[in-house]
Amino acid sequence: MTLASPTPPRHDWTVEEIEALFALPFNDLLFQAQQVHRAHFDANAVQVSTLLSIKTGACPEDCKYCPQSGHYTTGLDKEKLLEIEKVVAQAEAAKAAGASRFCMGAAWRSPREKDLEVVLEMVKRVKGLGLETCMTLGMVNDAQARRLAEAGLDYYNHNLDTSPEYYGEIITTRSYADRLETLGHVRDAGMKICSGGILGMGESGRDRAALLQQLARLAPHPESVPINMLVKVPGTPLEGVDDLDPIEFVRAIAVARILMPRSHVRLSAGREQMDDSTQALAFLAGANSIFYGERLLTTENPEAARDKRLFERLGLHPERREACADDTQQAAALEDAMRRQASAGLYYDATVA
Repeated sequence: MTLASPTPPRHDWTVEEIEALFALPFNDLLFQAQQVHRAHFDANAVQVSTLLSIKTGACPEDCKYCPQSGHYTTGLDKEKLLEIEKVVAQAEAAKAAGASRFCMGAAWRSPREKDLEVVLEMVKRVKGLGLETCMTLGMVNDAQARRLAEAGLDYYNHNLDTSPEYYGEIITTRSYADRLETLGHVRDAGMKICSGGILGMGESGRDRAALLQQLARLAPHPESVPINMLVKVPGTPLEGVDDLDPIEFVRAIAVARILMPRSHVRLSAGREQMDDSTQALAFLAGANSIFYGERLLTTENPEAARDKRLFERLGLHPERREACADDTQQAAALEDAMRRQASAGLYYDATVA
């Protein structure tokens, strides 16, 4: 069996086209997503990241979902920027536990100069361990983005959160244009983009389609697309919002996979509330990245042992992507994995999707 040539990624999806994907029968949607997924990835490999909060609480933004916002009383203690050695020790532990990427998040609107100097050293030290590095520091300007890239930062996370139309219902202290501008600075500096959204904040189905349209319009697509399920934290304005149907969440994973075929789609926040069956469906729908460990910044995440058991039950394994490997080596490894899938009769032609 020969490998098919996947169709090129699109950046011109209309909201109506995306809504039509969401409206497909569930089995048809997942089958289509699997076709696309297998055309671009080892279907049983999952990229594993660990996320550490390097500065917690007292954020000046008013994001209605966030316990770190200084606008709400959530019982979260304010913490200063962590010491570099503590961050490096956490990164070493994450690598030993199987993570290939170490993500660091700070509750800032944007980094101050004195803090940026410390963050740059963190990037260099963590990168030196052979891990991919990712940071989320709020808004960054062109000069800050270039300094982060020069320090060796691989990914910058900056989520769009929701659709442009619903955004004002969730955040008022930062505009949608601000977020897109930061992503532009990150891309211009040569870093990879990690950007996704949060589902279950009371948005409509059309809002979910419009969010994914915005992400798919980015050229190139974000290399990493975290799809978060809202974690309802007491004290935040969204603590009483209705739960999102897990099937609708899985649909969003599948549609993200179809729209952005070469991106890692991350099953992100909210996994603690998901049972194993929902997570299994999400992996079937094309999710191939997770955060690994006990916490996601300030909310609970499934324990590492539970993740290991789930991987064993589903026949999944961590994707090994060392920061020292170049794109040519990674492409060769992927092609080898895809050929193994093809020889086992497990490869589908995504051009028919």
